[in-house]
Amino acid sequence: MITLYGIKNCDTVRKACKWLDAQGVAYTFHDFRQDGLTSAQVALWLEQLPLETLINKRSTTWKGFSDEEKAALNESTAPQVCEANVTLIKRPVLDTGLKVITGFNEKAWQTLLKEAS
Repeated sequence: MITLYGIKNCDTVRKACKWLDAQGVAYTFHDFRQDGLTSAQVALWLEQLPLETLINKRSTTWKGFSDEEKAALNESTAPQVCEANVTLIKRPVLDTGLKVITGFNEKAWQTLLKEAS
């Protein structure tokens, strides 16, 4: 099952939802803010994605972190930090059940969905 993770009022997430709908892709939407996010889920993503790919360093959440907090973020601390600060995650996250990708890129998504089918 394909799951799209994000925040419903995020422009990029909305764009991704419209694209998936236009492609006729069945998916479940999981809103970080409404549905929550567990550190276990973030840890699973980190098994497939580098930390630098999962963390949105352009987010206001990241910019609000102290230099010490930024320096302390690593693969072992990230799951708990992201659970507490869901807007730190680069959106959207597309999980096909076999592979995970962040951000919205039509070409990359087309390739990923072909692999998943």
